[in-house]
Amino acid sequence: MMTDLALPRQVTFKRADDRPVGWAVSPGLTDYDAAVAAMERRAGAIAVGEAEELVWLLEHPPLYSAGVSAKPSDLLQPDRFPVFKSGRGGQFTYHGPGQRVAYVMLDVRARGQDVRAFVCALETWIIRALADLGVTAETRSGRVGVWVTRAAPAREDKIAAIGVKLRKWVSFHGISLNVAPDLEHFAGIVPCGIRDYGVTSLADLSLHTSVANVDAALVRAFNAIFGPTRIADVPDQS
Repeated sequence: MMTDLALPRQVTFKRADDRPVGWAVSPGLTDYDAAVAAMERRAGAIAVGEAEELVWLLEHPPLYSAGVSAKPSDLLQPDRFPVFKSGRGGQFTYHGPGQRVAYVMLDVRARGQDVRAFVCALETWIIRALADLGVTAETRSGRVGVWVTRAAPAREDKIAAIGVKLRKWVSFHGISLNVAPDLEHFAGIVPCGIRDYGVTSLADLSLHTSVANVDAALVRAFNAIFGPTRIADVPDQS
């Protein structure tokens, strides 16, 4: 565990009306295609005022996801896991058991209509949640995601990824935080197109905690940055 926590920058991305955001958690593993379809339906309903904003926490079976900027050469082992094309920003990423994925469906129009501030708020959300868990994390200029500095040997490793898309000013896709995934599974891709750095997790940092504890830290940090939440139903995936 890392100590001497550095406080992340002060960022808020709240609605003026302080309307709560739904907070849903799926047990077990959730099929990727079904989740993306449900997420897109929910984002469309939010855009026309027929549904409330939602953060949906889940885990996927092992897979590789290719964002809109993915390079074929960054898929090193194409037959290892299923590969899904995604409309989110970014390049290749891995999803699998032990990784907490949060799909973030927010009305950015109601929150200042500033995409750069939105991404900054997502980064700060992860950083604050990790600080709550006892891990110092930061962003790096020119590199996507959230990073930790390792002391021995000295290096920087990525612990969380961010990949979002906006349609009619409503966001979907979101973040992934490595709790205790099999890090060897990342070897089948160049994660986010970055070749010179590694990937880590809370477990790899010797912080062995439950996904429930991670979720609790995520909701506390989310409330501080994005506003209040309320327990909501998991989206229909039928």
